[in-house]
Amino acid sequence: MRFQTPLVPAVLIRRYKRFLADCRLEDGREVTAHCANPGSMLGLAAPGTRMWLEPNDDARRKLRFGWRLVDHGNGHFTGVDTGLPNRVLRAALEAGAVPGLDGYDSVRAEVKYGTRGSRVDFFLTGANRRDAYVEVKSVTLSRTPGLAEFPDSVTRRGAKHLAELSAMARAGHRAVLLYLVQRTDCDRVAVAADIDPAYAEAHARATAAGVETLCFGTHISAEGVALGPALPHAG
Repeated sequence: MRFQTPLVPAVLIRRYKRFLADCRLEDGREVTAHCANPGSMLGLAAPGTRMWLEPNDDARRKLRFGWRLVDHGNGHFTGVDTGLPNRVLRAALEAGAVPGLDGYDSVRAEVKYGTRGSRVDFFLTGANRRDAYVEVKSVTLSRTPGLAEFPDSVTRRGAKHLAELSAMARAGHRAVLLYLVQRTDCDRVAVAADIDPAYAEAHARATAAGVETLCFGTHISAEGVALGPALPHAG
């Protein structure tokens, strides 16, 4: 998936109110960018962080820039837009390019399921195949070189999703938790049990109930983001 407009480099001044980031462009101008990430962004939002912004000229938007990438300065990037993984994965699923989830005839997004009126990220159907319920999580935390971790803060919503996937697995459907690592400097994935023990327990219960865990990396540059290789899950 290519960015709609060429990104411009900047330096973070501060992130605040979760969705706002004051930034300094290369020409010295200070601008406020939209941060499409409600999470903690642990390790990614310190003042002075190198970043890439996407400009827009949409008169309906209050802010003229959107924060898309953290530039680690060593050839590696982290994608901070939590809406981007689903767009990348939808294109890959429709193209049959996601190993383990290929061969389905239909890919539908945001489908209601379960008994609580929830919506699953993707619902896959195909002839002679079990229906697949796929929940996607964007992974951006890394505290150990090469290791990506989820979550980066307590997530009751994440535990709820695992319980709903478990119910689908027990009913005989495929239930898949897919971690998309929006970092180019990680080659394995683990649950951050010290950050959210309840989520770690929910993940263990879901695995025992038959929920599958798939992990994929991403190819990230200032031009765009694409699905990367499958990654091992370290537990």
